Parts: sequence; structure tokens; C-alpha cells
Amino acid sequence: MFSTFRGLPATVRTLFAGTIINRLGCMVTPFLVFFLASRGVTGAQTSLILGALGAGGLLGPAVGGLLADRIGRRPTMLIGLVGTAVAQGALFLAPGVALMAAAALLVSATNAMVSPAVYALMADSVDGPRRRQAYALFGWGINIGTSIAGVLGGFLAAHGYWLLFAVDAASMLAYALVVATRLRETGSAARGGDGSEETGAGYGIVVRDRLMLLVLPVLGVQSFVYALTEAALPLAISGSGLSPTVYGTLAAVNAALVVLLQPLVTTRLAHLPQLSVHAAGSVLVAVGVAMTGLADGVAGFVVSVVVWSLGEVVVAGISATVVSHLAPPHARGRYQGALNWTWGVARFTALTVGVLLYTAAGPAVLWWTALVAGVTASALSLGLAKRVTARTRHALAA
Repeated sequence: MFSTFRGLPATVRTLFAGTIINRLGCMVTPFLVFFLASRGVTGAQTSLILGALGAGGLLGPAVGGLLADRIGRRPTMLIGLVGTAVAQGALFLAPGVALMAAAALLVSATNAMVSPAVYALMADSVDGPRRRQAYALFGWGINIGTSIAGVLGGFLAAHGYWLLFAVDAASMLAYALVVATRLRETGSAARGGDGSEETGAGYGIVVRDRLMLLVLPVLGVQSFVYALTEAALPLAISGSGLSPTVYGTLAAVNAALVVLLQPLVTTRLAHLPQLSVHAAGSVLVAVGVAMTGLADGVAGFVVSVVVWSLGEVVVAGISATVVSHLAPPHARGRYQGALNWTWGVARFTALTVGVLLYTAAGPAVLWWTALVAGVTASALSLGLAKRVTARTRHALAA
């Protein structure tokens, strides 16, 4: 499996190892509802805290992308990682709902700051043709760490929720140590600039990029469809009268498929047009998600998960690669921040509008929406392929 990623620079391999360490400790959020219940937090109060958690996921990428270009990739990662560790402690110790909500906002915001800096750092370190392998390796590390964390989290929660917070904070600090000792700066700080080479400030350079403004909504719709696997799949399982254990089993199936197949699929598809591959994979995701509406037992749910998991494997690393090619070198952090912000919006929409459609309009409406939206977005991405390819060739030749 590792032969797929042979030859990537040490920076990418270090980020891969650090990401696994980091993701091994991402256990608080999945068990947050149970922790809040143990503290006597009511359902309405829990919704407030979860809303704050979602809001932080929208704020963090925008701030992280801006800082990655302004002060550098490494400082931004260190601020995010150390800040998340501190916020985890604040969330555990918070004496009231308002402080819990504020801490939850900080947890998700600081944690979400890290990814734009990581993606920008990898784009700085890897030449264009190999960026997809680099981003796929990063995603592979996320899945490996998350898979182990899912099992470990259940064990630790049974022995005390404080263990979840302690391990999460320790993993963040361990990753920060890796960043501080094993990585070198490649962004504006390394060049002696301030990341403001373009006219205007902040995300103006992204907003003025017409092609980027066409690409982001398409990727956002595709991300929304995928995010329904987190938002609506549990509702479908519950509605079928199945136990939460089934959801855990399906999550394990998804993780196993991604971890086992991603290196092979990434190698096989590396030389094909990336937007065409992404469109095909996104259709698989949309079909798999829509098949959830046909499932009437465990076997049906397993088949649907296998289909959208294969789609997830196919698209791995492509969206970040496309955006890295569109971004000017001095604005890579902000372009990746915009991409991560789009993902945050998609996930937030799936958790709100998606669940509302399921409960108010009915499951069939949601599954048909997912299928039509996913296929339409994939068709639109193919329509943009010629312009993206031309821009990519120009960027790689420069």
C-alpha cells in the first residue's frame, strides 16, 4: 500500500504521521451528546452547544486560511493545535451552558484552522503532478486515525469521559510537537513576505476569481450529498427499527473500505483527468446515498454504504488538488480556507436542511434530492473541466 505514496517529500510523510496521531484523539465530538447528558444538560441546551460547535466549523477555515498566508503555515497549525487542546480543557471544566457553548465554538474553530494550513503546506512542498497522491495520503491518515479512535473512544468513555478530553488534548499537543520540531516554514514567512502581494486584503483574491467561484458551489453540493451519510443515515437506520449498533457497524465497513482500497484506487486513477474522475466518484456517492432509501434491512444498508464508500475512495484528494492548482502561490492558504469553509457550509446544511427535509417532507424527498443534486453537480463539474485544465496547465508551466 505504501508504494502508492513512495517518493513524496519528508514534509508530506511527517504530516501523514502527525495526522494519524492527531486523529487518534478526535473522540470528544462523537461522544459530546453523551457527555453533555452526563452533566445534566437538557435537549434544548444541547442543541445550543452543538450549534456553537457547527458555527466554529465555519469560522475556523476562514481564519486558518488567512493566517496561513499572513503569518505562515507552521504558526497557524501551532495556534490551531494548541488552541484546540486548551479549548478541550475549557469545555470539560466549563460550569455552565453558556461557557460550554463558548468552549465548543473554540474547539471547532481552532481545530478547523489547521487543515487550510496543512493543505497549503503540502502544495508548497509537492509539485503539481503528485499533489493528488499527497492529499490522498493525508486523507488516508485521517481515516486510519479516525477508525482507531472510534473503537478507542467507546472504551475510554466507558471508563470516564475525562479520558476522552485528556487523550484529545494530548494528541493535539503531540501533533504540535511534531509540527514544531519536524516541519519547516514554506509560506509567506519563509519568503520574508506578508502574504499580501495581491491588491486588496483577506479573501478578495478568491472572490475576484470567477472560475473559483464556479468551482466552489459545485464542490459544495457534492460535499452536501456526502455529508448526508453523517446527518441522515442514522435517522434512516432508526426509522427502520434497527439499533445504533448497526450504524457503528456501517461506519466500520466504510472505514475498512477506505483504508484498504484508497492506495490502490489512487494509483490506478492517478493519470486520468481529475475532474472526470471526481465527477464519476461523486455520482457513485450520490447513488449510494440515494440507495439508503431502498434499504429495508442491514444487508440493504451495507450495500448502500459500499457504493458511496467506493465513491469516497475515488474522489479522495481531488478537490484539494484542483483548488491548489487554481491558487496563486501566495494565496494557497486562503484558497484552501475557502474550500474548507465550503465543506463546513455543506456539512452544516446537511445537518440542518437535510434533517429537516427528512423529517418534514419525508425520506423519499431527501434521497431523491441527494441523487439529483449529486448527478447535476457532477455534470456541471465536467462542464468546467476544460477551463480548469487550461488554468492548471498554465499554473504548472509557470
